[in-house]
Amino acid sequence: MTGRRPRLLDLCCGAGGAAHGYRLAGWHVTGVDLVAQPNYCGDAFVQADALEYLAEHGRSFDAIHASWPCETFANVTGATGDRTAHPDLVTPGRPLLVASGRPWVIENVPEAPIRADYLLCGSMFGLNVRRHRAFETSWTGPQLTPPCWHHRDLVPFDHSRERAYADAMGCTWMTNKEARKAIPPAYTHHIGTDLIDALTTRTREETAA
Repeated sequence: MTGRRPRLLDLCCGAGGAAHGYRLAGWHVTGVDLVAQPNYCGDAFVQADALEYLAEHGRSFDAIHASWPCETFANVTGATGDRTAHPDLVTPGRPLLVASGRPWVIENVPEAPIRADYLLCGSMFGLNVRRHRAFETSWTGPQLTPPCWHHRDLVPFDHSRERAYADAMGCTWMTNKEARKAIPPAYTHHIGTDLIDALTTRTREETAA
């Protein structure tokens, strides 16, 4: 990695809430999404099927982040719609991530069938939003973050105040619709820093071997 930013593949990237955080942590980020993302804030974008792209190109990156769709797992979907109308990419996606041989991260809602190696909330980072997300990672390490602080000034998600919520998350470049599915960049800034440390450790171990 000497002389260049490590390369991260950002699957199901949306407009780039995760990408912005990873870039702040020092990554070169390539996003992949089935739908065109004109506001994507990463370094490069590919419109493609995320599973197919991962299977074909995953090994060409230093690490992989997958924000698989959460609707099939989210409690709010069960309350307002049909979970079966949404795809489960966690199940077919995890073995592809493992097969890539690269460090990886899966991000989803806490109720998804993933291991919460990191469980993050906006209030942990001084953001005035309550937005819990779980992150399963291929490496282990301590989650050195303060606990949630759900004080009364937190901005709740409200369709009538979506712009305020998006701005409070730090996703100021997105439309309201894009921000609904985004995560605060602070989450992946934190994880991306840990991921660089994990990648550096792995490189040293491979060199020593």
